[in-house]
Amino acid sequence: MKQTEMLAMILAGGRGSRLKALTSKIAKPAVSFGGRYRIIDFPLSNCANSGLDVVGILTQYEPVLLSSYVSQGRYWGLDTRDSGVYAIAPREKADAELDVYKGTADAITQNIDFIDTYNPEYLLVLSGDHIYKMNYAKMLDYHKEHKSEATIAVIGVPMKEASRFGIMNADENDKIYEFEEKPKHPKSNLASMGIYIFNWKTLRKTLLADEKNEKSSHDFGKDIIPALMDAGKNVYAYRFKGYWKDVGTIDSLWEANMDLLDHASELNLSDYTWRIYSEDPTDLPQYIGPDAEIDTAYITQGCIVDGKVINSVLFTNAQVAPGAVVKDTVLMPGAEVAEGAKVTRALVADGIKIGKGAKVGSANSAEILLVDQDVKGVE
Repeated sequence: MKQTEMLAMILAGGRGSRLKALTSKIAKPAVSFGGRYRIIDFPLSNCANSGLDVVGILTQYEPVLLSSYVSQGRYWGLDTRDSGVYAIAPREKADAELDVYKGTADAITQNIDFIDTYNPEYLLVLSGDHIYKMNYAKMLDYHKEHKSEATIAVIGVPMKEASRFGIMNADENDKIYEFEEKPKHPKSNLASMGIYIFNWKTLRKTLLADEKNEKSSHDFGKDIIPALMDAGKNVYAYRFKGYWKDVGTIDSLWEANMDLLDHASELNLSDYTWRIYSEDPTDLPQYIGPDAEIDTAYITQGCIVDGKVINSVLFTNAQVAPGAVVKDTVLMPGAEVAEGAKVTRALVADGIKIGKGAKVGSANSAEILLVDQDVKGVE
């Protein structure tokens, strides 16, 4: 039997319905981000940089592209004899209406055999749809030092927003004594990040007991963590300080991309001390035309810019034609803005074409406009 100290399992099967058309044909973790990356690159790169060897990715909804992508373990240096990234499909096929996994904990329960193959001492459970950088090895050291059975990564959020999250209530030593799911009157601002380290043997027993409980929702926050605390197990909060964003909505996805324009932001994709790895594109360098105007932009290789770009992020192979104006906007891979068109405060989906002279979006809009269909130009 193989042996690894800590194995990672990434929960990557959610539908991501709040991202609307962006996830109509692909899983949320496979959505493009930051010019040339995908959301799944972040937890995978964190695993690689933290020294983990084996990562299981639990797919469910629209798994084809995601499974094909993560099977290229070489992107993250996880393709050696002793390491690997494994896309694991549910035993039963999910249909358009129903999920196979009943909850986050059930996703792990159904894959106990895979985990047992590596006989880990610790299990790291991650959400596959957040943008952040974290050293899981340091979190494991904290887990060991506190003789914890379960350690939950938490981040401080504004108290007025705490009711949107799973909140951990902890004592002065950060030992958790209560978990509240989206409380109306939160007692603290320590929000769960959906990142857990468990002692595998303890978790395994708890999962099997939970599986037999017909009243359980089979969820880590609602069922497993409370069960461990009820059993008197040590459960600790690991305070994370750094950039973290749940990109589950169009607005939050736009915001995270726009954070790349802020030099003071902790989301630095050029930091070679903690690289975010991805597929290596073979596109030509970006081309900035002689009459182009650029004022604060993040422009990726393959882009062609002949118009005006203001405070915007352009993904691989995006194009801005002469006379076009792109402001406060994210252009995803292959998006094209034709001559004289104006796009403001929008997120333009992969391959979408904005026609000649068209006007899209508004500077006064309360929400970010998702452009997921071609826009006809002025006749």
